[in-house]
Amino acid sequence: MKNHQYAIADYNLKIVKKELRDLHFLDDSTDEIDNPAELLKTFLLKSFLDQQSLAIRGQKIAGMMASFEENALTFLDKNAPISKIGFYNIALQLLHFEVGEDFLIDNPITKMKTLNLPVANVHDNMNLYDTMTAWYLLLNTHNKYGTTFIDDLASKGYFAQNLSSFKKPLIFNGKTMPVYDTNNLIREVVYVEAAQDNDHDGKLDLLKTEIIRPKESNKNKVPVIFTASPYNQGTNDKDGEQLTHNVNLSLNHKEPNNYSYSDVEYRSKKEKLPEPRPIEGKTRKSEQTLDREQSYTLNDYFLARGFAVVYSAGIGTYESDGFRTTGDNDETLSATAVIEWLNGKRNAFTNKTDNNQIEAYWSNGNIAMSGRSYLGTLQIAAATTGVDGLKTCIAEAAISNWYDYYRENGLVLAPGGFQGEDADVLAAETYSRKQQATEFYKNKNAWEKQLNSITDGQDRDTGNYNEFWDARNYLKNAKNIKADMFLIHGLNDDNVKPKNVEKIWNAIKPLNINKKLILHQGKHIYINAFQSIDFTDMINLWLTYKLLDVDNNANELIPNVLIQDNVKAETWNIFDEWENPDDVKTLHPSNNNELTDEFDHGRKEFKDQLSVNDFEKYCLDYKQWRDDLVLDYENNPLTNNRVIFKTTPAKEDFTIDGKVKISLNASSTNNYGMLSCMLVDYGEAYRLTESPKNLGHRINEGYLWREDSLREFKMQNKKTPYKEIAEGHINMQNRKNSYHVDDMKANEFYDMELELQPTFYHVPADHQLGLIIFATDFENTIRGNQDLKYRISLAETDIKLPIRKQ
Repeated sequence: MKNHQYAIADYNLKIVKKELRDLHFLDDSTDEIDNPAELLKTFLLKSFLDQQSLAIRGQKIAGMMASFEENALTFLDKNAPISKIGFYNIALQLLHFEVGEDFLIDNPITKMKTLNLPVANVHDNMNLYDTMTAWYLLLNTHNKYGTTFIDDLASKGYFAQNLSSFKKPLIFNGKTMPVYDTNNLIREVVYVEAAQDNDHDGKLDLLKTEIIRPKESNKNKVPVIFTASPYNQGTNDKDGEQLTHNVNLSLNHKEPNNYSYSDVEYRSKKEKLPEPRPIEGKTRKSEQTLDREQSYTLNDYFLARGFAVVYSAGIGTYESDGFRTTGDNDETLSATAVIEWLNGKRNAFTNKTDNNQIEAYWSNGNIAMSGRSYLGTLQIAAATTGVDGLKTCIAEAAISNWYDYYRENGLVLAPGGFQGEDADVLAAETYSRKQQATEFYKNKNAWEKQLNSITDGQDRDTGNYNEFWDARNYLKNAKNIKADMFLIHGLNDDNVKPKNVEKIWNAIKPLNINKKLILHQGKHIYINAFQSIDFTDMINLWLTYKLLDVDNNANELIPNVLIQDNVKAETWNIFDEWENPDDVKTLHPSNNNELTDEFDHGRKEFKDQLSVNDFEKYCLDYKQWRDDLVLDYENNPLTNNRVIFKTTPAKEDFTIDGKVKISLNASSTNNYGMLSCMLVDYGEAYRLTESPKNLGHRINEGYLWREDSLREFKMQNKKTPYKEIAEGHINMQNRKNSYHVDDMKANEFYDMELELQPTFYHVPADHQLGLIIFATDFENTIRGNQDLKYRISLAETDIKLPIRKQ
């Protein structure tokens, strides 16, 4: 285990004394103590208050060792000065590290530093104030299982023993503490009236909105975390499967055009909206409740800390009005409508018929959004409206432009793992409104018309950027963002690919807002239960500042850019910026399949067509296709279906920081074609697991509350020969951009440029970089198995690598 904590706020002795008193570790009785050993013993006795008798608590203390000779109880009962070594022997055991297995009893401070755990700057023989300071820091320190010591105590009932005696909210070291009783949460449903009539029934759409809030919010306003999740009212998986598109289709010649952006720009059409519903009554009492929502563990964590959590699936979902549209302004409006209601600027009703208004009287008007994937995407969408009340977004794996999710450079491209999915498939899957029988039959024809319009608009025939996709490009309105942005993304995410976070990150750079970026080594995952990083604590620090206005220095403490290393396990590095290389290295392919500094002449050729058996095999087994694409071995079916160029082994470590750019000069044997490029790290090495490993421990989100599974990327138990770094694809007729279609003739050479997905990749010494050029990507592109041959002109082809020195 290696620990990284960025959310420990600055403190001094005055803060230590005040906050330990707020936590009841200091009180009137401890004011009389003048001996550090007695004070530490008192702290320990208070820590074991889940043990009912004083004898049992003493027994727990005696079960720990302070040195080889003494247990902790004997050590403290002597009332002698406390040694720093003795304190940290006890501290490591409180943090669940085992003597003999995890550390040696004679060297705890070295072990603390090896684990990257903070050590208090105190005397070797600790005085009274040293004891307070060291205890304060220990409470903030992560244990073996990825939570702080104070959160561990809370999960065992430290605060629950006497909840009414603690301040609410309770702030400790700049973060909110779990002092709210999750057994008494209020659960209610309201229907927010949005400024839209998406289903054209002559009435403004009502959106089912689920609220979970602490009982105390009836008297004291609380901050809100809002998750807009189109999935949380159920999905129509069968509909999605039936609508999934066939991808075993031929690529065809596209009709050339001379489009400029104005030809594909989306221009919203102003429609006269129905009048708002008349308010026929007002109430504070909801009429509908909910049982178990489809929760997100980060939200559960904050429910125990006094935040309200709100879920709304949006238009076209169960018990809401409207139709699904997959990412356009209607879905944005259905998200901002809820924010406006939480901020006191929109109406909601207790049901869909009585016009009985209910206000969010319990909300303090400060709202954050949370969630991953579609849930993160709607955060970006809402933020680009500049809606009042939205203070920050915690956007994980979010789409910033839907074209970059389903298309690339004039090609239909699948999100990883979902070949054949498209905007219409996703709309059908999330149209849970149909799960009510009356709604299904009443809207059947209108919904089919809506779904057909999505199918037509997405244009799978050409793969071009058009008005449909421009309406789903949030980057155009990024300048309107007022909320502070906290972006999290996986560098290996093949679903929502990294260009989505890279583009929104670059778009918000000029804005006068606070922004943070975390890039991890995962795919399409959450990271809030990782062992090696205090992500949840950082978000706690961030939201305590943004939503409760606590001056905790969150903007300065949390790194601007935090990136997980791909070579060293449990290693995170701080940077001022992403895409900040020291140099751009240009390499050229050669006739002997090398990447060198020198130009070479000649051409390389590869084909696209495979035998029927091999084609069918790869359609079913993407991993085998990828291995065969990358590796050389005898009788490899893909030997003639790609060209591979490699560098000589690297003399020293370096990092690729940003977008790798490929300049290509190529031809096809027909008047159409596509090219794919993949950058690969070649070298036998132990690499991180592709997915984080479940470490077999449950993290408690509060006392007798929900749990999460502790996870971490670990080194694989065997060496692997390669790792894909980044890839990209282009239709050879979209050489200028994704909406301008050029003509193309068979066997003529054309220049084009291709940017691979942005990355931050640590290349170890002795490894080789490989550039693979091919056509059909079995996991992502359409698969025509056509009789096409491609030629690459070497002298006019190169690769530009953005290099950051280690």
